[in-house]
Amino acid sequence: MEKKEIRRKIKALRTMLTEMEREAAAQQVFARLEATAAFQMADRILMYHSLPDELSTISFLRKWKDIKSFFLPRVNGVNLDILPYDETRLELGSFHIEEPQGETTVDPSEIELIVVPAVAYDRAGNRLGRGKGFYDRLLSTTRASKIGVGYEFQLLDSLPAEEHDVPMDMIITQNTTIVVRKNPRK
Repeated sequence: MEKKEIRRKIKALRTMLTEMEREAAAQQVFARLEATAAFQMADRILMYHSLPDELSTISFLRKWKDIKSFFLPRVNGVNLDILPYDETRLELGSFHIEEPQGETTVDPSEIELIVVPAVAYDRAGNRLGRGKGFYDRLLSTTRASKIGVGYEFQLLDSLPAEEHDVPMDMIITQNTTIVVRKNPRK
């Protein structure tokens, strides 16, 4: 199946979810994330500020904001800047996503864990984003652990992957946690 068709099918499935199903899924996925060693050991975590069709990160950010140092991405041209999370300093930015404001950006090398949204994932750790390449450009610059989160129906057996696509180290859905085994880089 082509990327465009996968995006269309997943979008249709997400629109059919009730608010109760969305909330329950977010609670289950983020409880699984909390149980991972990667989350427990990380102090500096890049999250995403969720769009209405994504797993909501709002409760999770509020729950952990005084314990972990959270950061959010902000679109800067074709790249993502990383800024500290402060719920009182969010403004609607690119693509109608609430983004952090301010001038204090953080180098990706300072981030220990990145929680990554996507349209779909596969069992080999491949990720299909919305098609703009923002996350792939960011992920290629860091050695941070990369955990993809999504609804169970976003986990497919396989996805078309390209050379520039950056695979996840782990994928978490309501019912599944996959630790991706990778070949050592040469």
